[in-house]
Amino acid sequence: MSITVVGSLAFDTVKTPFGSRERMVGGAATHFALAASFFDRVHVVGPVGEDFTDIEMAILSTRATNVDDVERVPGGRTFFWEGEYGWDLNSRETIDTQLNVFEHFDPKLSEASKQCDTLFLANIQPDLQLQVREQCPAARFVALDSMNLWIDIARDALLDVIARVDCLILNDAELRQLTERPNLISAAREVLKWGPSVVVAKQGEYGAALVTADTFFALPAYPLETVVDPTGAGDTFAGGFVGYVTRHLDRPLTSFVFRNAMAYGTALASFNVEKFGTEGVLGLQAAVVRERVEDLQEFTRFDHVDLALERARQPLATSRTDSRSEA
Repeated sequence: MSITVVGSLAFDTVKTPFGSRERMVGGAATHFALAASFFDRVHVVGPVGEDFTDIEMAILSTRATNVDDVERVPGGRTFFWEGEYGWDLNSRETIDTQLNVFEHFDPKLSEASKQCDTLFLANIQPDLQLQVREQCPAARFVALDSMNLWIDIARDALLDVIARVDCLILNDAELRQLTERPNLISAAREVLKWGPSVVVAKQGEYGAALVTADTFFALPAYPLETVVDPTGAGDTFAGGFVGYVTRHLDRPLTSFVFRNAMAYGTALASFNVEKFGTEGVLGLQAAVVRERVEDLQEFTRFDHVDLALERARQPLATSRTDSRSEA
């Protein structure tokens, strides 16, 4: 099996209440690949500039990720984003965005990338997502991410590509914006009418929810005492989710597969937010990830007790009335 991801490769400068980092390796495709590579071979497609050195390329190549389709643009500079997070990390302000080589990105896929079993269309222009989708007709599972900007300015193009994918991954606010529905469930049900068979709603510190035609499943975020930098958490989650699904493409994609995919995505995202940039996922071992998946299973398990039935089984309590109170 193999996975192809098409999206941004970037340098990020981030400031949070817990510190700051300058020009870290980032971008949607980077965070996705670091997570998905736990499960299968990943082909990364995206542009970088001459400032993206062999050191950064080695980070991207972790766990044998294939970087043959990473285009180094002569004389160009890599996409750059700078942001600052508020004290609770739920709000952030974009300080600077420099598209650089990403401004004129024209995805170029090798035959190996085109022959992928799974395709992840990270957050790029919908027209480019559709162009890539058409180059990968053999993909057995295709997932797509997007953002509020494309919903605002390229909604028709976005709807065109959504109709061509199996899974839509958005945060819950974007999902409601896209469908103009008031809540997550009704919004997801609307998307299912458009073509995808799976809708995943990312909910930040509250976890994520999955909706299909016949099931609903939700997981909380992994409980952490220390959260340092949420940059890339959504793409890390997507990498874990899509990677797990890819590993199981030879079996029917049942609720069991998707629920476990949610758990692995959630666990990997928890490591991402504990440190800056790629530091939390870069040196991870699979056994440690499995431990957090097992924790999630334990955290969310409970024994159902029918209280009404329990009361019916217990003998009725008798009460005694103090004769003096009757006087």
